[in-house]
Amino acid sequence: MAAAEAAYQEAVTQAEAAGDRVTLSTALRHLALVHHQRGASEHAHDLARRAYDVALAAGEREVAAHALNVVGGFTFESGDLPAARRTFDSALALASGSAALRARIEQNLGILATVEGDHERALAHYGRSLDAYVGLGDERGVALAYHNLGMISADRKRWEEADIYFRHAFQGAERAGDIHLQGLCLLNHTEVHLVRQEYDRARADVERALGIFDQIESRIDKADAYRVLGAVHRVTGRPESAERHLLRARGLADEMQSVLGGAEANRELALLYQQLGRNVDALSSLSAAYQLFRRLNARTELVDVGRKIGDLEGTYLRIVHEWGQSLESADSYTHGHCERVASYGVAVGQALGFDAGQLTTLRLGAYLHDLGKVRVPEAILNKPGKLTPEEFEAIRQHPVWGLEMLTEVDFPWDLKPIIRWHHEKYDGSGYPDGLAGDEIPVAAQIICIVDVYDALTTTRSYKPAYTPAEALERMAEVTRWWRPDVYRSFLDAVGDPEARRHKAERAISDQALGEAAA
Repeated sequence: MAAAEAAYQEAVTQAEAAGDRVTLSTALRHLALVHHQRGASEHAHDLARRAYDVALAAGEREVAAHALNVVGGFTFESGDLPAARRTFDSALALASGSAALRARIEQNLGILATVEGDHERALAHYGRSLDAYVGLGDERGVALAYHNLGMISADRKRWEEADIYFRHAFQGAERAGDIHLQGLCLLNHTEVHLVRQEYDRARADVERALGIFDQIESRIDKADAYRVLGAVHRVTGRPESAERHLLRARGLADEMQSVLGGAEANRELALLYQQLGRNVDALSSLSAAYQLFRRLNARTELVDVGRKIGDLEGTYLRIVHEWGQSLESADSYTHGHCERVASYGVAVGQALGFDAGQLTTLRLGAYLHDLGKVRVPEAILNKPGKLTPEEFEAIRQHPVWGLEMLTEVDFPWDLKPIIRWHHEKYDGSGYPDGLAGDEIPVAAQIICIVDVYDALTTTRSYKPAYTPAEALERMAEVTRWWRPDVYRSFLDAVGDPEARRHKAERAISDQALGEAAA
């Protein structure tokens, strides 16, 4: 690569001196590819754009299309998929006279459509590309088309098809002498091996691919290879090496400014940390992956990215739910408490007209609202008698402690106010900060009211369970603790509105009158 860079740079110098703009554009384009593989992404993009400008100024449409195709590839890897599509479309229009170049651009448009989850469009691009390569007798091009058909088959979970395509692709790449394509075939064939639980073959192929990418100094491909190798080690019970490889993958992706690569590496790390019971690390990695995928999804409707986001949300719920359940094991009286609070809270949120994102926030916040209780001694949590002032103060600290435990997690949802303020009361009598009125986020108020209801209707170390009717009677005595709309929605969603609506509405009206008078 160093020798290639030096040679292309010399070609640029000589072409500039000779005024040969075709050679200058071609040399700049190849120099851009070298810099990109070595990690200088911004400089590579500038060189490719300059190659395009030089060729276009010279009226060389096909040469300009070559350069623009490279610009599109760099833009795609940066995560700006709509801009990449526009660039590839422009390159295709310029390449009207070159069947070989059009075939290559069709391949790139197919890859883009695959990432977007539009399989029909991707197959159409790949089909046109394959037909062109076959007609041209281009063995490397045919191998590339087979490789990408293997990718889309794997994405559609058609593993037998994927296996056949990857085998044909690798054999064609060998005949064409394309070592880089051989590495890609080996790397992406690994997913098929993993699904079939052929772990030795998976490890051998990805290690061989990594050796190829190391040899040709392709840092972007090394990032993908380290991610896949980390996944192989994760599923085969080698967590330390899995973490090492995945951290390396994430670091390389960050260096290369690869949004997709960084998101996938963080997702794999989250799965590893979940497997190891490292919940905070798992949530941190999930949050990073989620935010990177959201950056992509914000720009266009990406079916595949949307599916990945949905998968991440499912993983979030699973990790947080399991963690919440494990927390309850410290308190023999609260088994199922977080699940019930989550269920009640979502019902109240629905009654208030919350959207899907707000309901997810409520559910996740409910699972984690008592996280800080792990720092409260079990003797206090399970004490049958009245707590001393010191013991009660320890209990009052659990919202603060819960938030401290999650300092490093940058949640995609606004969970932290729920965790800290789910014991704050509308009249200012709550803890830990004594917030009052609209200072308290509505989500925290919802979790507060359903938390009280569940505490009243379940047996605790210090009291027997009340019936739902008895609990509602007690809660009607302290309606000042909650926003009127939250209390009313709680009655509609969880309580017994037929039996107590009149009393509740009278209590709310009295409260509202008192507030108006004040």
